[in-house]
Amino acid sequence: MAGAIASRMSFSSLKRKQPKTFTVRIVTMDAEMEFNCEMKWKGKDLFDLVCRTLGLRETWFFGLQYTIKDTVAWLKMDKKVLDHDVSKEEPVTFHFLAKFYPENAEEELVQEITQHLFFLQVKKQILDEKIYCPPEASVLLASYAVQAKYGDYDPSVHKRGFLAQEELLPKRVINLYQMTPEMWEERITAWYAEHRGRARDEAEMEYLKIAQDLEMYGVNYFAIRNKKGTELLLGVDALGLHIYDPENRLTPKISFPWNEIRNISYSDKEFTIKPLDKKIDVFKFNSSKLRVNKLILQLCIGNHDLFMRRRKADSLEVQQMKAQAREEKARKQMERQRLAREKQMREEAERTRDELERRLLQMKEEATMANEALMRSEETADLLAEKAQITEEEAKLLAQKAAEAEQEMQRIKATAIRTEEEKRLMEQKVLEAEVLALKMAEESERRAKEADQLKQDLQEAREAERRAKQKLLEITTKPTYPPMNSIPAPLPPDISSFNLIADSLSFDFKDTDMKRLSMEIEKEKVEYMEKSKHLQEQLNELKTEIEALKLKERETALDILHNENSDRGGTSSKHNTIKKLTLQSAKSRVAFFEEL
Repeated sequence: MAGAIASRMSFSSLKRKQPKTFTVRIVTMDAEMEFNCEMKWKGKDLFDLVCRTLGLRETWFFGLQYTIKDTVAWLKMDKKVLDHDVSKEEPVTFHFLAKFYPENAEEELVQEITQHLFFLQVKKQILDEKIYCPPEASVLLASYAVQAKYGDYDPSVHKRGFLAQEELLPKRVINLYQMTPEMWEERITAWYAEHRGRARDEAEMEYLKIAQDLEMYGVNYFAIRNKKGTELLLGVDALGLHIYDPENRLTPKISFPWNEIRNISYSDKEFTIKPLDKKIDVFKFNSSKLRVNKLILQLCIGNHDLFMRRRKADSLEVQQMKAQAREEKARKQMERQRLAREKQMREEAERTRDELERRLLQMKEEATMANEALMRSEETADLLAEKAQITEEEAKLLAQKAAEAEQEMQRIKATAIRTEEEKRLMEQKVLEAEVLALKMAEESERRAKEADQLKQDLQEAREAERRAKQKLLEITTKPTYPPMNSIPAPLPPDISSFNLIADSLSFDFKDTDMKRLSMEIEKEKVEYMEKSKHLQEQLNELKTEIEALKLKERETALDILHNENSDRGGTSSKHNTIKKLTLQSAKSRVAFFEEL
């Protein structure tokens, strides 16, 4: 009895010790996950768990987002999850998204998972028209998205209509032109075919390199008012703070890079910016909600920290990550080169096989024709031999008749003719016999010549027969493969079952390998510059080509602004645009902001 009571008490104590949990749903750009979290967990505990699950190490770009009364908010790392103003109904939902954007995606995004998450997020923002993208650039970006999803273009697989169910272009772009889905697909596929050889991560990085130069990329917009009460937009991004006209989110009126800002603070709805130069007065603005000010401050602090961090030496962790990424990139490049060589060898082997099959078929046809010719020659020879034999027998018969006629003539001559009439008759018979003998001799001679000619034809026929047999012998004994010096390098015995085994792959990165890789990278840079020029020409060609199909009345305000910028020669990069805006002194820019 006492033992039963003790066991119940022990069970009750274990039950009390078990921590209480709640369910959290994490939504990424391409998946959903659910976790059981302890009630005491802080934001950092949940965030670290998500990053470990994803295998993500570049955590500083990301955060867990939720919505409060139509306002975006981010989970604070040092605050309990349930202490946030979130719905207590389980599962509690957060969106795992990029909170801060890199200045240069190619240089800063190291891990492939980081690149992939940024690619998916930026692609969705462009399709949802949260980032403005001109039509011709939309087509180019769509082609890289297709390359990332489908791999290399193959006309036998990627047939007309294979993109019919894909969402690749913003609806604004589709509605702006009198073009069918087939016409859009044709133009996307034309560029898609040019991306052959790019792996998924390379295609996604090319997408980001183009997207990062779009005016609205990575900018968070907030409605503000300056001291005069003028309604403006504040843009916060990786480069600094930008002030926009509410009707123009593409081109800021003024900009303040992070290296010019010393301090940022807010009190209630008033936000205060202190420039680095202490001689310059602070400038202030008001936002619509206190919650918005908190969000602005979070974004400013995070972007400022990353801005300063980029301009310092990389931490040991980042150096290790970059070194691993370089080695992985080099390994993948070597692997791709090996696979490309094997593919080339396989294609050459298939071409050689096809050529050998073609030649074998041709030789079979030649052998068949030679056999037929041989049979015809043998039949002709048999006929000629038979005809020659008949002619020879006829000649012998004629010779025999001629001999008999000669004997008859001699007999007649020897016969005594007693009477003149008999003599005349005999002379006449002799004459007839001589004429007959002469004809017989001529016929015999002609038959003899004909027999000689037939013998000669028979000899030629037999010679032709001998040559045909010799040719047939050559064809049947000829090797069915080309000379050794024309055969490509040998492949594995069974190409169709040739497999790659990851465990058997090993790489030794020597100095010569790295030097060669460095040279290849330099070569790629030169090729990229040339390709960029070619790409810009292609974009201009596409723009000109589809311009005639544009429906002007469907242009949005951003389309009109973008066209005006292009007409003014505003084709420089986003960084150059911001740089031009900061050519004036910070003091004059602050004064300009106050007077807006």
